[in-house]
Amino acid sequence: MPTLIAGEIPPVRSPFELLAHQVNRRPALVMAVFAGLFLVSLFGVSLLSMETGSDTYLDKNTERGMLLEIYTDTFRTDAIILLMESPDILCPTDIDYLDRLSRDLADERYVQGVSGLSGVLTDLNGGTLPRSTADIGRVLSRVPPGVRGRLVPSPSMTLASITLEPGLTSQQSEQALDNLNSILRATHTPPGVKVTLTGDAAFSQQMQQEMGTSMGLLIGAAMALMVLAVWFLFSHVRYRLLSVAVVASGLILTFGIMGLTGIPISMIAIGAFPVLIGIGIDYSVQFHSRFEEECRNSPLPEAVKNTITRAGPAVFLAMVSTSLGFIAMWISPVPMVRDFGLICTIGVASCYLAGLVVVPTFGTLVGYRPRAIGDASSGSHMEKYDKLLGKAALSMAKRAVPLLILVSLVALVGFQLDNAIPINTNEDTFVPQDMPAVIELKKVTRVMGSTSGLTVFLRGDDITGVDTITWMDEFQDYQLRNHAEMESATSIATYLARYNGGRLPATEAEVKQALEKIPPGLRDQYVKGNMAATIEFGLIEMENEEAQATVDRVSRDLSWKSPPVGVEARVTGMLEMFTHLIREINKSKTQMTLLGFGLIFFFLLLVYRRAIAISPIVPIIFLVGWNGGIMYLLGIDYTPLTAVLGSMTVGVASEYTILIMERYLEEREKGRDLPDAVRMSVQKIGTAITVSGATTVFGFAALTLSSFNIISNFGIVTVITVGISLAGAILVMPAVITVMEEAGEWYAGRRRSSP
Repeated sequence: MPTLIAGEIPPVRSPFELLAHQVNRRPALVMAVFAGLFLVSLFGVSLLSMETGSDTYLDKNTERGMLLEIYTDTFRTDAIILLMESPDILCPTDIDYLDRLSRDLADERYVQGVSGLSGVLTDLNGGTLPRSTADIGRVLSRVPPGVRGRLVPSPSMTLASITLEPGLTSQQSEQALDNLNSILRATHTPPGVKVTLTGDAAFSQQMQQEMGTSMGLLIGAAMALMVLAVWFLFSHVRYRLLSVAVVASGLILTFGIMGLTGIPISMIAIGAFPVLIGIGIDYSVQFHSRFEEECRNSPLPEAVKNTITRAGPAVFLAMVSTSLGFIAMWISPVPMVRDFGLICTIGVASCYLAGLVVVPTFGTLVGYRPRAIGDASSGSHMEKYDKLLGKAALSMAKRAVPLLILVSLVALVGFQLDNAIPINTNEDTFVPQDMPAVIELKKVTRVMGSTSGLTVFLRGDDITGVDTITWMDEFQDYQLRNHAEMESATSIATYLARYNGGRLPATEAEVKQALEKIPPGLRDQYVKGNMAATIEFGLIEMENEEAQATVDRVSRDLSWKSPPVGVEARVTGMLEMFTHLIREINKSKTQMTLLGFGLIFFFLLLVYRRAIAISPIVPIIFLVGWNGGIMYLLGIDYTPLTAVLGSMTVGVASEYTILIMERYLEEREKGRDLPDAVRMSVQKIGTAITVSGATTVFGFAALTLSSFNIISNFGIVTVITVGISLAGAILVMPAVITVMEEAGEWYAGRRRSSP
């Protein structure tokens, strides 16, 4: 080590040089520090939580989100539907069982009330339950046909509504559902009778359980595929499964950070973990491959230093570029898309850190020796493969202009097809279709029609004033007359008329008297005090586009047929949220892609400070266009998850193109001319990129095994995208570099020849 002269400032060492120095001098200490981080992360894993419902779709800090939260806390209840099936649903024994069960359920905590067939029969029979088939039929005949059709949709089925208290947290709703299921299990069910709880709360609970199962399956499948891929494709190095262990540790670090910082696991966040495994194995393979190469040509300490100080910065640039693609997702208005981007950003950084530290440190601790070419039967095949890639790259470079014109035309067609891809925000289609809650909901929908509805939320100082009540009634009638998709309209005005002799109250005193006659449980569903009220519209089953048009029409109607002065009326609720989500996805998917391009471009420009910085971006533009064509041809819709495909492609594909450009610049520094440098840049890292790309494809392939359609469709597209990204980097990137360099040399020549 050179000595410093007095007063001389010591040279600044980069973090990579410092790490290499510590790994060579204190490898056990470096590994112990990493193990400490690993143990802390294991504790963080125990703090992980899952999240479903509107919080994952809509930001509560926006005006729309705040309005939905106010409405939900004030009115919306997690209604649970009790579905009872029997060979003869009007059998006195079954009706008596339903009555006893309803009273037991109504006594449970968080339950506001239970309304169903037995309660209606009791009310219409003077307060006693009919005890014979004849009496049941006689009383039931007095029920209005519309109500009777909902209570007894078929001779073998009846439905009861269990209304929970408004404003419950998801944990309280789950606790209430667990208590209700406990009662069902404890009661003696008559022979042939089947009782099931369905509805939003049951759906949410089962979805969380399915999410946990799916996440374990996806991670296990991705790791198993990684083992197979690395074992067969990375056999030319020693300790070939080291990369799998590195990725596993990086994944634990990611889980730990999520748990410690409170980042929840949502439906689409599950898809982030196979993505991280696929990208993380890429980093590990790059470090391991470079370490093996350096060990062949230099002593172990020198190999450690070269791997960390040379491969470290190159892979770091690729990692940052990939992260920038994920960071672009942070502008999404959908919370779970932002969480997906955040989890992927944390994950790729964790996997990079694990690969940078563990591979050379492990090699130092075990006295790593490279595998001789003759030790592996695949060694010679890998050399042949590298040379084949080098020849292919040189061939593409010689035909650069025609090749770029061809891929540009294909991308242009893809961009056009992208506009024709529909956007799907129907949560029911995202989850496993054989999930019991989904099956029961479909059964209810078949006999009762759509369970969705549209809500108009009113706020003001005089909600129960005569003018406001009259406006509600007129607005309901107008909607039913002019919109065929609306089946019903219900508000406090509906019940005021019913409990006031069939006409609306004409004075404040009549309103007050009618309000007192309405049962509190029924009244509180539509009005709270004198400050808030709702109008609930029942709708037929509709596709997303039709529902979006209906929401827009009602919003326009409210703008010109507005409520009295001092009262505000807005469309809100889950249907409005999901239809709004369609617009947000359509807008944000393009914005995220463009932002990803911009961030990576300016980052590369800052690093290289020359025109060639744009080279890694050009092939990715083609890839984004090809994605649109792939999705269109496969018939895959845009969802909150596939909407991130553009920005994710920008991030993932930039790694391959940057690594090739980095190696190209390194070969140019050695004095090679343009064609030879292009050939050698691909030939030297062709195997590493192919292996890492193939293992990434294997990781993403695990997504296709998910029982969630939203994740499996995303997996199909990403597998194809990553495969094309790999081919594009190896075949298109050499052509781009050639054109960029020749254009630069031409421009420089023009400047030199100019006076």
